[in-house]
Amino acid sequence: MVIKLKLIKWFVFVALVLVLSACTVDQEKTKVDKESKESSGVASVEPIEETPGENVEQPVEEEKQEVLYELNPANWTFKPIGDASPKVILFTIDDAPDKYAVEMATTLKELNVPAIFFVNGHFLDSEKGKSDLKAIHDMGFLIGNHTQTHANLKNSTEDKQREEILKVNETVEAIIGEKPKFFRAPFGVNTDFSRALVQSEGMLLMNWTYGYDWEKQYMDSAKLTDIMLNTEYLTNGANLLMHDRKWTSEALRGMVEGFREKGYDFIDPHTIKGIE
Repeated sequence: MVIKLKLIKWFVFVALVLVLSACTVDQEKTKVDKESKESSGVASVEPIEETPGENVEQPVEEEKQEVLYELNPANWTFKPIGDASPKVILFTIDDAPDKYAVEMATTLKELNVPAIFFVNGHFLDSEKGKSDLKAIHDMGFLIGNHTQTHANLKNSTEDKQREEILKVNETVEAIIGEKPKFFRAPFGVNTDFSRALVQSEGMLLMNWTYGYDWEKQYMDSAKLTDIMLNTEYLTNGANLLMHDRKWTSEALRGMVEGFREKGYDFIDPHTIKGIE
């Protein structure tokens, strides 16, 4: 019996020695592996538990411009919405981009005056016309549709009216990546068909409050500046019509300074209420 107990104790002792030896070997192996990784520049990184949705790039919503003005079709002026200033005017340039549109856009950009450039499609047939349109758009100006050939829509068939309007939209979108948001008919002449088509295209139809630069007596920068500033038709929210012309381009700076002296600010077309 005594011998059996001694044998059992001896076997337990041997087993403990073997277990301790195995632990020591594992510790030494771990130490060697760690040192090997550190010497090779490989850091030991603990796994990081990510919160669902964390570190996932979220889409950035495009900031929308606040709507401040609404068109009054009774006289084509603009009414303020809410607390927007009523003493404002809108600059619009028709028949672009012919010869002076980029020059006019550059002047207005320098003076911090926004405007709508209403374009004719036939000016966009050339590479220069396409380049000019892109330059105007890149300066931050909105583009309007003024028909393909400056046709009188009242004297055009419905098929011709459709072509005059839609072709400009397609061309403009191909050049700047977006369709015109505004429409102005040549001579201010619209038809029931053109009105419906323009609305279905999501464009705001507008004419103008006043303009003079196509009249022979005002084809002079000084005379044009004077009449634009002092006409009886100047009113809050006035929609001012101008054209891509040499004398108009030369008159722009004087007009802007004169309107500002009278206390007028300029409507940013981005803040005009469009078609819903």
